[in-house]
Amino acid sequence: MTTEEKIIKPKLGLLELAKQLGNVSQACRVMGYSRDTFYRFKELYDNGGEEALREISRKKPIEKNRVPEYVEKAVIDTAIEFPAYGQLRASNELAKRGITVSQSGVRSIWLRNDLETFKKRLKALEAKVAQDGIILTEGQLQALEKAKNVKEAHGEIETEHAGYLGSQDTYYVGTIKGIGRIYQQTFVDTYSRVAFAKLYTEKTAITAADMLNDTVLPFFEGETVPVLRILTDRGTEYCGKIEHHAYQLYLGIENIDHSKTKAQSPQTNGICERFHRTMKQECYDIIFRRKLYLNLDELQVDVNQWIKEYNEERPHSGRFCYGKTPMQTFIDSMKIVEEKNVSKKYNMSNSSSGCEVVGNSEFTESYPSNS
Repeated sequence: MTTEEKIIKPKLGLLELAKQLGNVSQACRVMGYSRDTFYRFKELYDNGGEEALREISRKKPIEKNRVPEYVEKAVIDTAIEFPAYGQLRASNELAKRGITVSQSGVRSIWLRNDLETFKKRLKALEAKVAQDGIILTEGQLQALEKAKNVKEAHGEIETEHAGYLGSQDTYYVGTIKGIGRIYQQTFVDTYSRVAFAKLYTEKTAITAADMLNDTVLPFFEGETVPVLRILTDRGTEYCGKIEHHAYQLYLGIENIDHSKTKAQSPQTNGICERFHRTMKQECYDIIFRRKLYLNLDELQVDVNQWIKEYNEERPHSGRFCYGKTPMQTFIDSMKIVEEKNVSKKYNMSNSSSGCEVVGNSEFTESYPSNS
């Protein structure tokens, strides 16, 4: 129900109640309106229907009180040029240019043009860059970078297609007598939500690398989809001196970028965390009540069966899944991967021939550089 519908609903209710009761005074007492108001509503409704009732609810702008068009355009341009500025700083910036407009005036113009929040001003900036291809200033770059960091800190991850970004984490399953501590290495493709899980009795850099080498990369290579970047937390199994750390060395050999979560912010890797919760509730809480496991291989067999059902049969409500299964989402995104690969080859061929490629900034944005 829209705001306008909420506003006119009591008015229509008053008219309908009076009609059913056949008594205007009683209907006004029940609904809390005066008789004069009732007859005003009735006259408007008889003459113009529901639209007339909407009109009296609207605040009509007083056009003569608005600033000139050139001032409004200057305020909008300043909002896009300096998206991080609040209304006070925007007002001061305009004053430097000889345009006098108050803080509240800036705010009113922002509201009228859907620019009242930092996020909306950034969206307007991104749209202008995409449309006009303008070169960003240092302030604009800083504002976009700040917004990106805030998104990542709250678990909002940028992902373009399957293989663009994988999320890896370690999950402590529990302790079983005769087996000992059980750790699960988890990998989730952040676009399609296709998941992989492998169990170990220790948590080290070697087990983290083995998970990728044995399970994850063979699957992606079989589908001819490259893994470009992996996001992990800052645990010792993922981070260390590159020259002496098995996981870091493996990523370097496979030419995969490594991103780390913000310190003390587990929500940054929220996709894995949420998957762990789902797996605990739908897999481990059930299978541990059904069977007594004597070794790790038996447990891995049941985990693999659940993972297969999760990927191929269970509908997912992820950002790009829209109710499809993760595997179906993965298959549907392969067309995007193919387009990106064609774009990559095109860029490389042009750069090697000394030609300048114009208007193909999508490739540089989508594919992180390897450092």
